[in-house]
Amino acid sequence: MENQDLNNEEKVEKTEAGAASVEATKAEEIDWKSKYYYVAAEMENARKRMQREKEDIAKFGSERLIRDLLDVVDNLERTMDMLKMDQDPKVKNIVFGVDMVKKQFSDVLMKNGLTEVKTDGEFDPNFHEALGQIEAEGKKTNEIISVQQKGYILNGRLTRAAKVTVAK
Repeated sequence: MENQDLNNEEKVEKTEAGAASVEATKAEEIDWKSKYYYVAAEMENARKRMQREKEDIAKFGSERLIRDLLDVVDNLERTMDMLKMDQDPKVKNIVFGVDMVKKQFSDVLMKNGLTEVKTDGEFDPNFHEALGQIEAEGKKTNEIISVQQKGYILNGRLTRAAKVTVAK
């Protein structure tokens, strides 16, 4: 009978050890599954992040070039403003030609996602840079009075703030 009791005790110990082993295996399986889901989620997030970065490069990759070309547009506009005052017919033809080039140049920039910052109305520090304030009759406080340099937005992002003078 003692032998039988020992055999039963060994069987119980083996069963308990087996149950503990099964529980440990299940816990390990759950741990591996959670790690797998974590890694899968990280991979998906990385894929989405790369896609967003790729789209941003397509939208804003030319921003530096466009910002530099805006100085060329500004100089063309200044040239036009000075030449428009001349009454000589030859100069008027030159003005007409330069105006066509400027318009074509501006159209190319606009096709590539560039838009002008609106400068009529009230000053907005998100889009305008105030160079000064002056007293102006008939104007509301912070209303834009004059524009010294146009501002531009490239695909929804401010590329250059408009430089303006506002009313006190």
